[in-house]
Amino acid sequence: MTETAVTVDTPLEKVLGAKSAKPLAEKLGLHTAGDLLYHFPRRHDQRGEHTDIRGLEVGEDVTIMAQVKRVESRQMRQRRGSLLEVLVGDDTGNTISLTFFSQPWRQRELKPGVWGMFAGKVTDFRGKRQLNSPEYLLLDSDDDGTGDIEEFAGAFISVYPAAAAVPTWTVAKAVRTVLDVITMPEDPLPARLRGEHGLMSLDRALREIHKPTDESDLYRAKHRLKWDEAFAVQLTLVQRKVRAASWPARPRPRREGGLLERFDAAMPFELTEGQAKVGEEIASDLGTPHPMHRLLQGEVGSGKTLVAVRAMLQVVDAGGQAVLLAPTEVLAAQHYRGIAELLGPLGRAGELDSDPDATRLTLVTGSLGAKAKRAALAEVASGQAGIVVGTHALLYEGVDFKDLGLVVVDEQHRFGVEQRDALRAKAAQPPHVLVMTATPIPRTVAMTVFGDLEVSVLAQLPRGRSPIASHVVPTAEKPAFFERAWRRMREEVQKGHQGYVVCPRIGSEDGDDEVEPPADGSDAKRPPIAVLEVAPILAEDFLKGVRIGILHGKLPADEKDAVMRAYAAGDIDVLIATTVIEVGVNVPNATVMIVLDADRFGVSQLHQLRGRVGRGSAAGLCLLVTDALEGTPARQRLDAVASTTDGFRLAELDLEQRREGDVLGAAQSGRRSHLRLLSLLRDQTMIAEARAEALALVRDDPELDRHPALAASVAALVDDERAEYLEKG
Repeated sequence: MTETAVTVDTPLEKVLGAKSAKPLAEKLGLHTAGDLLYHFPRRHDQRGEHTDIRGLEVGEDVTIMAQVKRVESRQMRQRRGSLLEVLVGDDTGNTISLTFFSQPWRQRELKPGVWGMFAGKVTDFRGKRQLNSPEYLLLDSDDDGTGDIEEFAGAFISVYPAAAAVPTWTVAKAVRTVLDVITMPEDPLPARLRGEHGLMSLDRALREIHKPTDESDLYRAKHRLKWDEAFAVQLTLVQRKVRAASWPARPRPRREGGLLERFDAAMPFELTEGQAKVGEEIASDLGTPHPMHRLLQGEVGSGKTLVAVRAMLQVVDAGGQAVLLAPTEVLAAQHYRGIAELLGPLGRAGELDSDPDATRLTLVTGSLGAKAKRAALAEVASGQAGIVVGTHALLYEGVDFKDLGLVVVDEQHRFGVEQRDALRAKAAQPPHVLVMTATPIPRTVAMTVFGDLEVSVLAQLPRGRSPIASHVVPTAEKPAFFERAWRRMREEVQKGHQGYVVCPRIGSEDGDDEVEPPADGSDAKRPPIAVLEVAPILAEDFLKGVRIGILHGKLPADEKDAVMRAYAAGDIDVLIATTVIEVGVNVPNATVMIVLDADRFGVSQLHQLRGRVGRGSAAGLCLLVTDALEGTPARQRLDAVASTTDGFRLAELDLEQRREGDVLGAAQSGRRSHLRLLSLLRDQTMIAEARAEALALVRDDPELDRHPALAASVAALVDDERAEYLEKG
């Protein structure tokens, strides 16, 4: 026992000693007793239960529970020493080999029939998976010298997220030491909530999650700890939403006979039912004395830009200015051209063919020449530019607005604290904000990650949009399909259409990967295919005689714009690009896309990419080229993308394959997240319940002044960095 009380804030070195605490801190980021208690087991095995050896992927760091089936020792021919090969298996007949070099003494421990836990990296040797020199702990014997198998005497064996130098049993031993001496914190959840939702106490839940008594108590412990996570996130978002709703904003109601009314009258087509409904929601928000904070999500091509233009015209009619922020200069230039085409004479104030009541549309990007930039900034500052399009540089580079009323943010680039402060500095009062995304978001993700925004959904595609067919091209199994893919590309070009070839990498230097990692963490054996490497090969072989263009994120802005203009004008037949074309690029004549190394892309990214084709009257075709074999997670992901164009279904699939921490920001920050147990897919009912309770509690106690323990718990589970991520999205 330690002399002073051990709490969740006590450094681990004071409880475990410096030698034991150091690897936990360095390898797993665990510094305090609380960090360790919230380092929950990855799973709970029972002796003899099925360990899914069949599903192990090469490159994975794994901990498996298995039984020794066979042991063989032999002298090696190529090098001195012996090789010990141990075959272990689960109760379904699946096996994996363990190999130990020049360690014959292990044969005395690893006897057939013994159960153990084996930890190491899965490797491949002549087509068979194996673990090389894994660490292990035998469950039926303490001959390994640890003398510490007490953890495994019960029905459940807690398997922890671990590291090479800190196997799961080392974590388990440290947890037991802490549980024996810690004084648990006051339960932060009000007694009423615990009673109404049948929640276990926090003290008991933390003990049961690590050392379960039985399946029922383990379930109840997980349920309570998930509830804490859901409630902490929802309280954070609801508090932010309530604070934002209290800010003052200038109302921007509709004006009869204004630009919006004239724009609607001149439109050559009718709004879809969804566009009309969402338009009314936004128009109502803009007319209130508090800033709108709305998320507009809709499939690629559902008409979000049209909805945004109508909202911007409403603000201009009310005497304000509107700005559309795009994540890249390519997309900003594309939006500028598209909006200019939509507005026609209504967006050309000061020009000979303009409408008498027109506003002015202005593009501001970092690559503008000095003279053009001065002219554009003058139009913005004077208010002559009613609608401004640009990148996030608009917020900082000496850009002054006369009366900024609406900010439209395209493609998931939400604002954090710094950006909101920058916006407020440019407006007399906080502007209205509309966030647009073409990545479909499952309901619980929207509720959890975008929970401080009102949500609108555009589900319909406008009339005239063509279907997109998608097919997997498995080069390892059917090489002939690869050549057929390029023939299809040539056929489309010969018909007068255009195409895209998408690669995961630029190729000019290492570290230039522009693709998000696939959700299942597939381990690749070779570098991804690169634009600059594949373009000359295609030009000399499969696409010989075809007019080829190259586009990637490292091209100078003026070159990118020139390439996109040439492609849009039909002067380029096939554009070989990275994911810089993923969003916003609109060339209706493009009908075919070939994605090389498609398994290197995430589900949502593939769905976004294929939305670049089939935007005109001709049908679209997307071919997903991969060497991933049938039955692997990577191939299953591609098969799913090819099987449906339902973006919401694919978003759920993407969520199933991702760690929840990735959704909530752990991947972005590179840090360990306390949000370990909550599943946005499986725990939808719990998240909705937590949302309702958070709304009620914050209405009654906005800053949680009467619930200090709960406020502290929320701060611990959703720290400053996580809170900022939730605010940025």
